Amino acid sequence: MPKAAITSEKKAALIMEALEEKKAVDPVLLNVRGRTVMTDCFIITSGTSRIHIQALVDAVVEKLKDNGVRSKRVEGYSEAAWVLLDYGDVVVHIMAQDQRDFYRLEAYWSGAEKGSPPVLEE
Repeated sequence: MPKAAITSEKKAALIMEALEEKKAVDPVLLNVRGRTVMTDCFIITSGTSRIHIQALVDAVVEKLKDNGVRSKRVEGYSEAAWVLLDYGDVVVHIMAQDQRDFYRLEAYWSGAEKGSPPVLEE
């Protein structure tokens, strides 16, 4: 019997858990449902080095894979300055701090509700 589809809330919770376990810097969840058609939420965080960023990516991919979820796309892994993980309804940006400061994604989506996964109501 196939597994039931995992909700965006559950994906976001698993991602936040993986990031916290690997000591991500300032992880932020933005609820953008209704503000864009491309996704329901963004998770934005920073790593302290190239190796840390790659470890964060690996932790997220592994955590979701263990729960039956595969990413649609991972971009920027080898450079590890800004890695994007696309899970469809949840998009993760893991960035070097200088990239995060320069692109200011949180400011761009300033009207989005910040919070933990429960803010994403179906």
